[in-house]
Amino acid sequence: MTSMVDRYFNNLAERLEKVRTTQAAAIDQAAELCAKSIAADKLVFTFGTGHGALPALESFPRTGTIAGFRPIVESTMISFHRVLGDMGARQYRFIHAVEGYGKAILNSHQIDPQDTMVLFSHSGINAVILDIALECKERGLKVIGVTSLPHSSVTPSRHSSGKRLFEVADVVIDTGIPKADAALKIDGLEHPVGANSTSVTIAIAHAIVATTAEKLVQQGIKPFVMVNPNTTSKAEANKQNDLNYEELWRRLKSR
Repeated sequence: MTSMVDRYFNNLAERLEKVRTTQAAAIDQAAELCAKSIAADKLVFTFGTGHGALPALESFPRTGTIAGFRPIVESTMISFHRVLGDMGARQYRFIHAVEGYGKAILNSHQIDPQDTMVLFSHSGINAVILDIALECKERGLKVIGVTSLPHSSVTPSRHSSGKRLFEVADVVIDTGIPKADAALKIDGLEHPVGANSTSVTIAIAHAIVATTAEKLVQQGIKPFVMVNPNTTSKAEANKQNDLNYEELWRRLKSR
């Protein structure tokens, strides 16, 4: 009998392999847009609500990522792990469905028409994600949507536009994750376990960043790469990473 450990990792490996074989062209197109923004001295913003904020956070600054990526992380929509009390699950459930909040978020970041926005959303149907996608398109930005078509294509939008993320984005990367996200059945248990959308979207995020770095190098532009202070001299690593932070600040202060 196959163990649950094997079932989970086999399922995740299948999901990742499907993304590799079916979404490579879309990831390459996304990286092309990101490289174009960074080469123009602009930014690539990354955003998601709930667990979608985790791949956004992975985009920078962490080992192997490059300056020019700029996560937007709203604490009201990620810090609900305590479930109850301040910034709890119920507050998150309410606020990510409130139209207008996404536009307020963008107004705080002084986005530029030559920036690129990468949005991570399993369902691609909720108000804040659609607010940001639609407002970015209105302002001239290119939008990359990382979403589940098996889920989103059969689920109505919860935004007044009636749109879903895959219907707004310029480039759509399909995670292929099933509607329920979790996919493993246990006899005697009503609901499936073993979610893997977060693992897949984080892998996609790093694939976008790595491919963007490659495209910049091919253009003769050396990107500022975050290095791991635990594998080299800490002083050297800190010096390099401080240069990365200064590069981000240089791009930000012109705004």
